[in-house]
Amino acid sequence: AGSCIVRVTSVNNPAVFAEVKVSVVDPNKTVTAKTKTADGTTTASQTGGNTETTTAANTAAENTRADMQVIDGITYFDGVMIVNKTYTLPQSYNPGGMTADTRAAFAELQEAAKADGLTITSVSDFRSYETQDTLYHNYVARDGQAAADTFSARAGHSEHQTGMAIDCNWAGDAFNTTPEAKWLAENAWKYGFIVRYPQDKEAITGFKYESWHIRYLGKEWAKKIYDSGLCLEEYFHIDSKYAE
Repeated sequence: AGSCIVRVTSVNNPAVFAEVKVSVVDPNKTVTAKTKTADGTTTASQTGGNTETTTAANTAAENTRADMQVIDGITYFDGVMIVNKTYTLPQSYNPGGMTADTRAAFAELQEAAKADGLTITSVSDFRSYETQDTLYHNYVARDGQAAADTFSARAGHSEHQTGMAIDCNWAGDAFNTTPEAKWLAENAWKYGFIVRYPQDKEAITGFKYESWHIRYLGKEWAKKIYDSGLCLEEYFHIDSKYAE
């Protein structure tokens, strides 16, 4: 006797899947097989066979959206890579550092800030899956998981793994009131960046306000997001919640 879970995915849309739980039982024992269909209907039947199967389809609305694409386990909405508490990166995803486009755009941003008498530097940008895992668990050990989840992403859920996220100057609440933070909020979009976790959006992004954390989207998308006054989750109508 024992059990296992078999996942069946669609070749055309890997985001759509069904998980089948198979349990081996006494062949003379009557079991109930429950199947949950895509519309949420659950059916049950009695059988004297040797398996019990439960199917749970991933029926999240986003999975059938025309603007959503999953490539190699990475989720995009309208071509924008999304990484948050809902959408993950594979452990193997590693661009090797800040992406070339991000680096070039950040250099342009730094020059513009310098012209305005300000200095903006990167204190943390690319982090591998393994580095993020260590960092997150250090915070959990120090502050507890509930607190850590408000300001540190679990491994695979961190934008820093994309190579397109930068923590500027210093990562701390004291940065929020600096001229540099104000400048980033007003000007980062001009160079292809957004302040990823805006003030008063904690319940939507899943993370506390981080004036220092900017995400590269490219100038066209950054302007759209900035002009909308929305965070990425609001703009694309998506969630940021861990599965548990």
